Amino acid sequence: MSDPTPIHIMSNRDTYIREHVILALLGAVLMTGYLALTESSSLWVGVVGAFAAIGIRGFYLYKEQLGNVWTLADQSLVLPNGTAIPFSEIKAVRGIFSAVQVVTTDGSKHLIRYQADRAGVIKTISTACNLPVK
Repeated sequence: MSDPTPIHIMSNRDTYIREHVILALLGAVLMTGYLALTESSSLWVGVVGAFAAIGIRGFYLYKEQLGNVWTLADQSLVLPNGTAIPFSEIKAVRGIFSAVQVVTTDGSKHLIRYQADRAGVIKTISTACNLPVK
């Protein structure tokens, strides 16, 4: 990476909310299906329970997840906890839903979650590390 200006990668608020709504819908369908299979008379509990559980989870993790900042600095990727991974130790960068997974040569895997432009983040990191863009 020849540009000395660091690139900051942050989570996207709209993507965070969209993924939690999708999780709540999926949970509602699964729980309501389970309650239907067990012949429960209270199918509504699956919907309410799923939305309550995912809503509470989303509320409590909101600031933490959206506060994570990954930085592409001079020859390294700096994690939110301050740990730096040299570009030479990054062997793969790939997408998983709206997240970007960074895999190191020692097998460690790191997720950069809730990315609005997942493909752009993959391209940016891969280019910086001289990896083929997938």
